[in-house]
Amino acid sequence: MPLLLTLLHAGIWLVLAGNLWYLRGGRDATSGDDPTAPGEPPRLSVLVPARDEERNLGRLLPSLLRQTHPRFEVVVYDDGSTDGTTAVLREARAAFQERNGAALRVLHGTDDGPPAGWVGKTHALHEAAREATGDVFLFLDADARLEDPGALGRLAETFHRLPEDGDVLTGFPRLRGAALLLVSIVPNAILTGLPWPLVRRTPGLPSLGALNGQCWMIRAEPYRRHQPHAAQKGEVLEDVEIGRFLKAQGHTPVMRDVTGEVSIYMYESAAEAWRGFRKNAYLLMGGTPGAATLFVTLFLLTFVLAPLFAPWLGASVFALKAVTDWRGGQPAWVSLLAPLSFAGAVALQIDSTISHWRGSVKWKGRRVT
Repeated sequence: MPLLLTLLHAGIWLVLAGNLWYLRGGRDATSGDDPTAPGEPPRLSVLVPARDEERNLGRLLPSLLRQTHPRFEVVVYDDGSTDGTTAVLREARAAFQERNGAALRVLHGTDDGPPAGWVGKTHALHEAAREATGDVFLFLDADARLEDPGALGRLAETFHRLPEDGDVLTGFPRLRGAALLLVSIVPNAILTGLPWPLVRRTPGLPSLGALNGQCWMIRAEPYRRHQPHAAQKGEVLEDVEIGRFLKAQGHTPVMRDVTGEVSIYMYESAAEAWRGFRKNAYLLMGGTPGAATLFVTLFLLTFVLAPLFAPWLGASVFALKAVTDWRGGQPAWVSLLAPLSFAGAVALQIDSTISHWRGSVKWKGRRVT
């Protein structure tokens, strides 16, 4: 067992090293002068789904209002909110009307929820995209915040500097907020779970692809042509499936480091974080009882029980978490409590599996399964 776990850890380190190199290369490619930069910046459409997002929109919309990018619009789809979301949007729209070069449009869903067969978020973004007029679409979750007034312009520049055939960008943002012991597992999974340098080198393998739905960009033309949200309208894990779908259509997502531009405040409390992750964890593990059982077993052995087999495996567990925490901008204390993060993740995976089996998963008042 120690030998097998050592080989497994070696493979994880190889994936992590490749992804760190990949992210560093992407960041370097966006620095300096670009003689091919267009004379006129692209018009951006920032598309945001919102259901009971009063607090989060109070953070996101002011950060958008401060942007210096000369040409952009914000389209928010209010999906039957029952809190103060509508009032926040009304105030923000008045503020946007006083700003030149930017506009805020608000679309309203019905109290009955999305049409049959649709998940709320996919329907909200599909409808927002139908109304968008930009050259490039930027999809942001409502719990996002742009870090400074130049962030939107840098995102546009980063998108422009994608490889010649690149028209889909998936962001690696900074994660903030409550429940960091659980939240910090997200950058760990992104950086160790998928070898991003191979994603573009395997066009015939759509399963080796994904998106981070918290922050991603696509040119308007391929979006309108392929309608990815409509194609994945019933998927709870829509971002991963859209990434695979777009890759199958010849539009492979390219991951870029946007930690300097976008922060995501995922959850306001540990209880909310647990409910949110419970909704997705089972699906991320494959969405079947067999796949989930295998994943939980491997995860438990690799990150929780491994230190019991050999001291170097314990050191590897701490080091892996420390590196991904550092790259994701997490505080040092989170890394020191790595065993709690991984043990909590196992408990969450089990809870998510049981909840999906029972069909008892809900999110924001709506049944997911």
